[in-house]
This record gives sequence, structure tokens and C-alpha cells, in this order.
Amino acid sequence: MAQTRQRPTPKDRRRRRRRRTFAMVMFVLSTFGLAWFFESQATTTIIFVRHADTDSAAAGAGAEGGPPLNERGRARAELLADFLQDIDVIASVDAIYASEFRRTQQTAMPLAQRLAIDVEVTDHSDYVGFMASVLSAHKGRIVLVVTHRNTIAPLVEELHGSKNVPAIEPADYDNLYIVTVPWFAKVKTLRVRYALGWGLRDELHAPRQRIPE
Repeated sequence: MAQTRQRPTPKDRRRRRRRRTFAMVMFVLSTFGLAWFFESQATTTIIFVRHADTDSAAAGAGAEGGPPLNERGRARAELLADFLQDIDVIASVDAIYASEFRRTQQTAMPLAQRLAIDVEVTDHSDYVGFMASVLSAHKGRIVLVVTHRNTIAPLVEELHGSKNVPAIEPADYDNLYIVTVPWFAKVKTLRVRYALGWGLRDELHAPRQRIPE
């Protein structure tokens, strides 16, 4: 004899609704949790560049903050801002660090002013502590570090980047290193020269002249 199926009581229906609601809430929370996790573990990009041109260090070494940028250095700082202002297809650099010396701060200032962000002045000689604080504060973002020729290689190495960064010569100001630090993959180190075609800069930015036919 077939058993008759009992109709669910109101209490059973409320219990089922609660279970469905709980499952839906847990699904939404899990989705947002995973999205937040992977976003927080995104690739961090740190750009290292030496300060722009100065006159002989002896000319201002005794002054507080060291020698300032010379005329060529100020022009190069503007060129650096041109180069980095649209470095990301969505935005640009998210944070800028300079050392306690004014030549690094002056190099960073044109880009900082264009992006309306502050230049954070820090001690770059503490390679371990400085890089740890940058990674902690700007995970998944793009950071510019304007520093000195003798500190770029150890800072890159501290990020587990290339150990073969060549020495930067005293008159060499246009090296720019881009280090990408992913959550789970190999760190990459790229080098570009942002002042290639320096002598053509004014010509490239000048209005085009019509050539008579």
C-alpha cells in the first residue's frame, strides 16, 4: 500500500527558507572574501630611479640637504614626469618616496604635483626595513622610489629582483628599473632609459611646420 506523502508544515517551510537564506549569504560572503583576498595579493610594481642631474657634489655638499638639481636636472625631472604620468593604462603611480636629500625630492616633485600626491621622505639606507614597509603599505599598487645610484642595486636585490644590476656611473642619470613583485611567481626586473632622444625633446614637443609643396 502506497504511503501518503505528508505536506510540509509551516515550521518545515520556515526551516527550509532559513537554510536557503543561510546558504545564499555564505555564498555572497565567500565570493566577496575571495575577491578581496586575490585583490590584496595582486602584483606590486616598484619603480626605482636615480635623482636627476646635479653639479659637482662638492659645490653643495656642505649645504643642508646636499646639492640641488641644476638646470639640466630640473628639465630631466620634468621628462621623468612625462614618462611616468601615464605609466598605467588606468591611473598612474600611487605613491612616491624620496630620500632625505633635496635632489631626490626635487626629482620627484614634478610628477607628485601632476598627480596631486605627497612625496614621502624616508631613509633608504635601511634596505630591509624600507622595502618591507613599502610592500606592506602599497600591496598591489605602483610605487616610485627616487633614490641614489649606490642604493638602487641593493634595494632591487632586497625585493628578490635581479642580482645583476650594473653599477651606475656618476654621470649616468637616465636608468630606470621596474621591479614587479607578484603574489606567487618569480620577481621580474626591467630596465629602461627614460631620456633616450634627450636632444630631440624640444624638437619633438615643438609644433609641426608645414612643408611647402
